Amino acid sequence: MDCTLHMAWDDRLTGYDFGPGHPLAPVRVELTVALARAFGVLAGAGVTEAAPAPATDAELELIHDPRYISAVKLGAADLAFGLGTADDPVFTGMHEASALVAGATLAAAGAVWRGTTQHGANIAGGLHHAMRGMASGFCVYNDPAIAIAWLLASGAERIAYVDIDVHHGDGVEAAFYNDPRVLTISLHEHPMTLFPGTGLPRDNGGPDAPGYAVNVALPAGTGDAGWLRAFDAVVPPLVREFQPSVLVSQHGCDSHRLDPLAHLELTIDAQRTAHARLHALAHEAAGGRWLLTGGGGYELVQVVPRTWTHLLAEAAGRPLDPASATPASWREFVLARTGERAPQTMTDGAPAAFSPFSSGYDPGDAVDRAILATRSAVFPLHGLAPTH
Repeated sequence: MDCTLHMAWDDRLTGYDFGPGHPLAPVRVELTVALARAFGVLAGAGVTEAAPAPATDAELELIHDPRYISAVKLGAADLAFGLGTADDPVFTGMHEASALVAGATLAAAGAVWRGTTQHGANIAGGLHHAMRGMASGFCVYNDPAIAIAWLLASGAERIAYVDIDVHHGDGVEAAFYNDPRVLTISLHEHPMTLFPGTGLPRDNGGPDAPGYAVNVALPAGTGDAGWLRAFDAVVPPLVREFQPSVLVSQHGCDSHRLDPLAHLELTIDAQRTAHARLHALAHEAAGGRWLLTGGGGYELVQVVPRTWTHLLAEAAGRPLDPASATPASWREFVLARTGERAPQTMTDGAPAAFSPFSSGYDPGDAVDRAILATRSAVFPLHGLAPTH
């Protein structure tokens, strides 16, 4: 389909860097942008790119406590604010780098809301764990939540947020847990086996917003067929019913089978399928208004650049053939930059096929039980039947 895409990008976004040995290495974003450029994704008709401004204090305060912002600016370890932990070590320029990530997501959101583009992207964003007054899970400022709050303040009536990171999107959920203007949906590995240990189906919203926090907690080992079945069973029905003004999505790719920090078994091909489904939903249910971010992903060479290049190509309306060879120039760059041999193609060779939940519920299947738990917890609150 014909689409327009605004990419908020500045090489300074790679300055969000917790230091050597930290899993959230900014080279993953650098390699992603290089691969997208090698394929010509960002040079296509209808695609614009511009350097964003950092988020202002007032914009950060849409979500974050001013005392916390001051602590980040101070740049010293302070465990009361989650700063100086193994996950969130302090680094020089932490506030400036984090505010720039938030500013990039705000710039993409602004372009979408003003109607200058249909889709807006910040591939360096998706820092979904940061809380109002605390850093958490490699996240300092919660750029998706800030952008959602800005969109609401700018007149958006309803926002749907879909988080496909392997970790529960707890910070965004917490920010809007009692706000029926925001539907948050998170598909993640079960909290019994993965950080942050939250996100059960029964956690479905505050007293003023029952059913507006949706959690799909999938068992460790879930692969393409089960994950896509769960996505299909939960996300499209709820987003269609909600009819959001804007669809916001976080595309953490740490659900991949090669990711070192989690235990799901997805392929690039399933992740690519999810990107396409979210794109279609934006056009079907949100008037084409789609704000998309990156997120987690710790297999820095083999996974992150490929899946997010597929995402950007999908958002630009020119999806890449998964059988495409990765450009030789990019493979040479990867070897020189990381010492690692890059993947040869844009696919893992998986069919990314699944059987829809509507074909029948299997009580002996752990994924089906997870799907039914979520649908039973929230579907009736939206006038939807949980079992079919």
